[in-house]
Amino acid sequence: MGGRIAERMGIALAAHEERAFEDGEHKTRPMENVRGRDVFVLHQLDGGPGASVNDKLCRLLFFLGALRDASADRVTAVIPYLVYARKDRKTKTRDPLTSRYLAQIIEAVGTDRVVTMDVHNLAAFQNAFRCRTDHLLARPLFVRHFAPLLAEGPVSVVSPDVGGAKRAEAFRTALGAATGAEVAGAFIDKKRSSGVVSGDTLVGPVDGRVAIILDDMISTGTTLARAARVCREQGATRVVAAATHGVFQEQTEKLLSDAAVDQVVVTDTVTPGRLALPGSRGKLVILETAPLFGAAIRRIHDGGSLTALEEDIPAS
Repeated sequence: MGGRIAERMGIALAAHEERAFEDGEHKTRPMENVRGRDVFVLHQLDGGPGASVNDKLCRLLFFLGALRDASADRVTAVIPYLVYARKDRKTKTRDPLTSRYLAQIIEAVGTDRVVTMDVHNLAAFQNAFRCRTDHLLARPLFVRHFAPLLAEGPVSVVSPDVGGAKRAEAFRTALGAATGAEVAGAFIDKKRSSGVVSGDTLVGPVDGRVAIILDDMISTGTTLARAARVCREQGATRVVAAATHGVFQEQTEKLLSDAAVDQVVVTDTVTPGRLALPGSRGKLVILETAPLFGAAIRRIHDGGSLTALEEDIPAS
């Protein structure tokens, strides 16, 4: 992704060195002079076969610290998918607040700013960090992608649970405003306890409509598959599952092969190699975020406004 963002911005990626040692330790350092520079470090933290989440996080932290020690004027961590963000409150006795701990260690190495996209809980994210933060929305990417659907017939935006209702409502409003068409809204009353999901009451119209089920991420895909089947049972003519982060696990194959789901749309905030699951061909659509991140980095560097970026997103 870094290469695509740099290309969008009309600049070259700065060189750096990564060296692994025999005992599993490593070092990472910039290969160019960063003294007095405004430095942006893009790092995708999702784990995979080559490196775990913790491996990638450790490398990022050490590199951010190295940049600060090399006298960079300002160090910004650009993290498309912010890991550990889901554990932002105590739901069980003695639960950790992992999202807060993550913020503290990122700040501890001298990071001035964190840029990310569609965190699980925006209020928790903003309260966890003491350094500057910028939160980008994938919403304009989804609006641009789904707008043509409204020419084919009525659409309903569905939240797979009550907790995501505000996210779905914001997208429904933006989609309607961009197209001038009426877009309905709905949500599913779902409960989760100790990993067990229950409840399948649909509130809102989907009968005779294309149902766009919107969530912030897809991990196992269980929630979206369950919601898709409910929408089909209630008369939806077509069901599309959409989420910003495709944090796909092996179980996600069930979502991609589920007959109730016609299409799955995600962005490339997670390393694309993780998305090459069996059954994904023809059903999975990946939206590029490089134009959005590139424009945001340029505006941050130049002191421009990110508020207007949603209305002025560059073309893919």
